Amino acid sequence: MRFQLLGPLSITDGGEAVVLPTAKPTSLLAALLLRPGEVVPVDRLRQAVWGEDQPATAKAALQSCVLRLRRLFAKYDIEDQAVVAVAGGYRLPADDDTLDLLHFRSLVARAAGGGESELPLLRGALALWRGSLLANVASDLLHRDEVPRLAEERLRVLERVCEIQLAQGRCREVLVDLWEATRDHPQHEGLTAQLMRALYREGRQMEALAEYRGIRNRLRDELGVDPGVELRRLELAILRGDEPRGPVRDAALTVRGPRPAAGAAGPRLPAGPPDGPDGAAEDPAVGRPATAAGGGPVTATGGGPVTRSHAQGAAPRSPGPATAPGPRLPHVPGFTGRAPATADLVDRLRSAGHPGGPAAAPVTALVSGGPGMGKTALALHAAHTVADRYPVAVLLPLTGPDGTPRRAAEAARELAGSLPPTAPPEDCLVILDDAVHPDQVRGVLDLARCGAAVVTSRMGLAALVATHGPAVLRLGALPPSESHALLTTVLGTERVAAEPAAARSLAALCGHVPLALRIAAARLLTRPKLRLADCAAWLRRDLPARLALPDDPRMSVPQALDGALDRLPDPLAGAYLRLSRLEGRITAPEAATVLSVPEAQAEVLLERLLDTGLLDEEQPGDLRMNPLFRAHARLRAARAGGVPRPVAATARHALPSGAV
Repeated sequence: MRFQLLGPLSITDGGEAVVLPTAKPTSLLAALLLRPGEVVPVDRLRQAVWGEDQPATAKAALQSCVLRLRRLFAKYDIEDQAVVAVAGGYRLPADDDTLDLLHFRSLVARAAGGGESELPLLRGALALWRGSLLANVASDLLHRDEVPRLAEERLRVLERVCEIQLAQGRCREVLVDLWEATRDHPQHEGLTAQLMRALYREGRQMEALAEYRGIRNRLRDELGVDPGVELRRLELAILRGDEPRGPVRDAALTVRGPRPAAGAAGPRLPAGPPDGPDGAAEDPAVGRPATAAGGGPVTATGGGPVTRSHAQGAAPRSPGPATAPGPRLPHVPGFTGRAPATADLVDRLRSAGHPGGPAAAPVTALVSGGPGMGKTALALHAAHTVADRYPVAVLLPLTGPDGTPRRAAEAARELAGSLPPTAPPEDCLVILDDAVHPDQVRGVLDLARCGAAVVTSRMGLAALVATHGPAVLRLGALPPSESHALLTTVLGTERVAAEPAAARSLAALCGHVPLALRIAAARLLTRPKLRLADCAAWLRRDLPARLALPDDPRMSVPQALDGALDRLPDPLAGAYLRLSRLEGRITAPEAATVLSVPEAQAEVLLERLLDTGLLDEEQPGDLRMNPLFRAHARLRAARAGGVPRPVAATARHALPSGAV
C-alpha cells in the first residue's frame, strides 16, 4: 500500500486509489505524512485538525482521532504503517515505497547528478502529481503552511525540466508545459522568461513580447513593482534581435523537504540572463532569502546550493584555468543598515587567504542572531560586495524547509558537486546558512574545499568559535534610525516623511526586526493609498499574527518564531514562554521567581535562551525579550493554556549537549 499526498490524499495498492473522505482523521494523516518519520508535536496536530476552534477536551479528542486513523489502516490492511505515540507527539514512519512525496524527492535527488537520466527522472517525479493538493483535507493550517511549499517544490522541478528541453533545442515541445504553467502562475517571472525564450526561438517574436507586457502589467497593477532584471534584459534582447540567453549553467536541481525562511525561504534556479549589480534574485523572508536590510528569504527552498561565478560579473583574480559558470547567487535588493557588521565582514573576506591575513581555517565569520534579523541577507550582501575577490560563491542551506538539520556528509556532497572542478579553492566562498550545530559546519568543511566560509546560525556555536576562531557578528534588532531608513528605502522618502510619527510607531510595533519591517512595508506597497498610521493601527489589533503575507508562508513572523521554538527542547521552550510574563529587564533573580527554580538554574536557562537569539543582552546580567517576540510568546502560551510542563521539575534535564 502507498499513501498519496501529491493530490487528494488517498491510499493505493498500485492499482486502484481510494480517496479518503474529508474528515478529521484525514487531516491528522496529512499532518503526519507531511513530516514523514518525524515526531509531530501534539499542538501542531491539534491545530491541523481543529484550527483555532479546538474542543475543550482536545487531548482526548486527538487520541480518539488517532484511534480512528488506526482503524482506517486496519480496514485497508496497512497496520504495519502504525501511528506511533512518542513523547510530545506522534510519528508515522514512511519511505520511498510507501509515500509518493518521498518517492518524488528521491527521484529528484537521483537526477541531481545530471547526465542523460536527469530528464526522464524529473519527468517521472512530475508524473506523481495528481491534481489539486490535499483537496480533501479540511485544514486551514496545512493549506496555508504546507501546500504552497509543496507547490514550490513542483515548480522548481518543472522549471528544470523546461530548461533542459530549451538547452536541447526542443522549444516547440516545451511550449505546451510552459503555456499551462504560466497561466497557473501568472506572476512567476522564471517561467515567463522560459516561455519568452521558447517563443522567440520558434520565430514568434511578437508573442514573446506580448508575454512580457502581460506580466509587467500584472506586477504593476497588483503589486506596484516592475519585472526583475532578468525579464527586462530578456525583453531588450528580443527587441534587438539578439539570441536570448538562458542560465549560464544547467546546474543539477536538488529538492529537499519539507523551508522558508526570517525570516526565510528561497531563491529559485535562474531561467535567464544573470543579474547585474542591480539584480534582484530574492529570498522572500530574510530572515531568509529575498528581502533586505537584513530581512527576508534568500536561499533555495529545496536545500540545493545557489552559486555565483565569473558569468555574474565577477572578474577572475588570475589568468589560470577558466572557472565553470554556475547559477547566480541571489541579490538582496534595497539592503539597508548593518553598516559596521557589513564593513567588518567585507574586510575579513577580502583579507582571507592573503599573506598576513587570518589563519588558514576557512571559517571567516559567524553571523548569528534571532529569527528574522537578516543573517542570510548580510552574508549575501557581503558576498556580492567581494565578488571580485571570490569569482565563485555558493549559498548552501544546512536545514530543510521545516528546520530539520541536514546531515553534514550529504550537504558536503552537494557542495562539492556545485563547486566548479577547475576553480582554485582560494577563489571559492561558501555561505553555510542556518547551521544548527558546530559538527554540521566541521563536517561540511572537512569534505569540501573553499577559500573562505561564512556561517549563519540562530545559535552562538561557541564550540565552532573555539576551534575555528571566526569573527563573530551578532545581529539584534535594528536601531530606530536604521528601521526608519529601511522603511524609507522600501516605501520612498515622500511617503515616510508625510507621517514621521506613524513611521516610528510602525517600526516599534515591528520590534525593529527586519523581517517584520519588510512584511509591513510589503503590505503598504500593495496598498499605495493606505496611511502608515492606519497600517500600524491594524497591526496593533492582532500582533504579531498580522505580520504575515498570505501568498508566501515564508514571509511570516509567527511562522519564523514558531519554527525557532519548535527547535528547542520542551523545558527550554516552556521557560521562554513563562519569561514572557516579565516586562523590560530579565535578570536571574526575576527569572528564578517566574520559573520556580533556583537562581543558578535560572542563569543556565537564560544563558541557553540568549544563545538561541530569543533574548538580547544589553549588558551582562541584563537581558531583554524583543517586544514583538514577547507578544508572540504570550499569545502562544495563552493558546496552550499555559506552559504544560513545570520548569522546576525538568530544568536539570533541559540542557543536554547539542540539544538545540
